[in-house]
Amino acid sequence: MILNQIIFSKKAHSKGFEEDKNSEKPLRSVLKALSWRVVGTIDTLVVSYFLTGEIALATSIASVDFLTKLVLYFFHERIWNKIKWGK
Repeated sequence: MILNQIIFSKKAHSKGFEEDKNSEKPLRSVLKALSWRVVGTIDTLVVSYFLTGEIALATSIASVDFLTKLVLYFFHERIWNKIKWGK
């Protein structure tokens, strides 16, 4: 699983993180992504239920939204972490 590779890979503990004190470790990005997706998914669930009136459909929409945006946010964070501007 990709999460296991991120958490336990030697790259996560390589000297790259030791040299760059401004860089976040991948695990921090994963936890930030998870916490933000919980907030976002609750919002999606409420909006979906309001628009459809069906809790089962709203839950399905929110579930797919959670997974896809979690992955997108993780990679978004990792890309921004490489950008030196504003640090």
